[in-house]
Amino acid sequence: MTDDLYSLNGKNAVVTGAGAGIGRAIALAFARAGANVACIDLDAAAAAATQQDVEKSGCRGMAATCDVGIEGDVAAAAASVLAAFPAVHVLVNGAAGHDPNGSVLDLTMEQWTRVMTVNVGGAFLMSRAFLPAMIAAGGGSIIHIASQLGSVAAASRAVYCTSKGALIQLARAMATDHAAQNIRVNTLSPGAIETDRPVKRFGSMEEAQRIAGPKHLLGRLGRPDEIAAAAVFLASDASSFMTGADLLVDGGYNAV
Repeated sequence: MTDDLYSLNGKNAVVTGAGAGIGRAIALAFARAGANVACIDLDAAAAAATQQDVEKSGCRGMAATCDVGIEGDVAAAAASVLAAFPAVHVLVNGAAGHDPNGSVLDLTMEQWTRVMTVNVGGAFLMSRAFLPAMIAAGGGSIIHIASQLGSVAAASRAVYCTSKGALIQLARAMATDHAAQNIRVNTLSPGAIETDRPVKRFGSMEEAQRIAGPKHLLGRLGRPDEIAAAAVFLASDASSFMTGADLLVDGGYNAV
């Protein structure tokens, strides 16, 4: 395959969770591939910083602040994006909030609902908001950022595993519903990645590498740019015969 298959020239992309970590890496990778990028995040300053770096690649960028779990926020953000980019070709649902450890006996209903609202409800609301513009543009690619823990379980991660497994099934359902409209929908499931999330969970990146690294066959955590490269593949024509699938980029975690 040629590099042209991975080009996003002339495409407009929307990335949630674009202020940091995997979402930021994806937004910047899309810009390097030629896409204009709308950077959506709960943190306005972080979204604006990613927008500025997108524009350094020579592409158009914009930033919008949004809690993806709130219907009114999503509607306002979508209106802002569509005013700047009437045609949308790629949507990445990458926003994810704090997910507390615990079994179903440990978690409160409030904790459960918040994680499911952001991780699953956010993907639903954003997809519903942008699908009409994608269909009008002739089709596109929707990518839900799931996790290796959407396919296998881990102790004390009940709500996280459930939410990520739900995203994998949501992608399959959406792929089925919208294939005739040339909309491809897939999930991208990372292993543990060098972002703030493992630092918060383990206390430091060194401790995260020590504990979580050996759980992957490659013996380390992944990098955000490695997940971003996979997202470019899913967004581009290189994956034109791929829909309803879960792309695992987990360093061999699920092979063990």
